[in-house]
Amino acid sequence: MKPGSDSAAVGRAPAPEKDEFVSRQLIRPTLRKAEPDGETAPAEPRERPLRRTLARSTKSTQPSPEHTHAEDFYYQKQMAAKTTMTVVLKNGEVLNGVIEWYDRICIKLNRIGKPNLLLYKPSIRYMHKSDESR
Repeated sequence: MKPGSDSAAVGRAPAPEKDEFVSRQLIRPTLRKAEPDGETAPAEPRERPLRRTLARSTKSTQPSPEHTHAEDFYYQKQMAAKTTMTVVLKNGEVLNGVIEWYDRICIKLNRIGKPNLLLYKPSIRYMHKSDESR
């Protein structure tokens, strides 16, 4: 083991004298704008951008009260089971098929032996499982 007094890391820094203490404050220079006639004017203070508050950020992540995900759950359940659905349109037309795809605005109805249809949700009066109608 080395003796403690021979080590370079051991020892104390010399204590500063009371007259040598300097306050270390952040000094920011004042920026001046150049005037057209060559003089400089004091800089205008910059405004800080508005920060998002916690209340605003949490509010945007919450779903709207009218969106309960019940419709999404129903469509996904019928798609997974490949349930034959009966869709009645507002004009009285009745369509049968399997829901293949859906989004916020429309539903893709896959029909057997007939062309597939893309139905807008506002044009649908109601729908139900085809087994229930019998």
